Amino acid sequence: METEGLRGVEQLALKKHKIYKQSLLRYLARSMLASMFIGFGVIVAFKTGNFFYMENSPFTYPMAAITFGAAIILIAYGGGDLFTGNTFYYTYAALRKKLRWFEVVKLWIASYSGNLMGAAVFALLIYLTGLFDSAQVNGFLLSVVEHKMEAPAMQLFFRGILCNWLVCLAFFVPMFMKENGAKMFAMMLFVFCFFISGYEHSIANMCTFAIALVLNHPGTISFGGVIHNLVPVTLGNLVGGVLLMGFMYYAVNKPFLDDETH
Repeated sequence: METEGLRGVEQLALKKHKIYKQSLLRYLARSMLASMFIGFGVIVAFKTGNFFYMENSPFTYPMAAITFGAAIILIAYGGGDLFTGNTFYYTYAALRKKLRWFEVVKLWIASYSGNLMGAAVFALLIYLTGLFDSAQVNGFLLSVVEHKMEAPAMQLFFRGILCNWLVCLAFFVPMFMKENGAKMFAMMLFVFCFFISGYEHSIANMCTFAIALVLNHPGTISFGGVIHNLVPVTLGNLVGGVLLMGFMYYAVNKPFLDDETH
């Protein structure tokens, strides 16, 4: 039964809230770490995928998807605070009456803001390395960013829903597992599924967009395109985490959770 994992979700939400209450600065720093960890995943995924992209290989996306899994391992074990996972954790804690909804919204805003700042800092660091300056290296990344900015808003919204449903499961399912190796494999498998499926993750996108914007990019990549993508994707991620994870798991497990409290 999922109740053991849900107890872990509740404890994690309360731990994060405690950090926020103790120090907003520390909470923002943890949120920045999470998006910078995703930045590492973005770089290795697009660098790997580019080798295949240059050869028009059908393995371009699969190879990028496999290597992007490094990001979730870094977040899970490196202590970052990710907005998309928080949509699930804080919703569940609020439904259990352990957090007030007003506090939940403040926590979401803080984690999203920290993630955004981390993406900007990481993009600057990548720019300073010069490793992505060449068109021989950044072609795949810029191509993907162009497509993300051109997609219809409604499609982006529903891709965002499915993405965060899967990403929250990538953090939740390993809570039942004891061995670190099994946890890492499960996380990477779920992340592979979301990447290869073409779903949209707001924080991964903001990292990818930030990197693309500091490079020599075509006019089709712009701040307007960033807004066009991130608004519907963020809303979709919220729906996926809040409704399909937080409310769903609370509703289907409520009888078992009530039994535990009596």
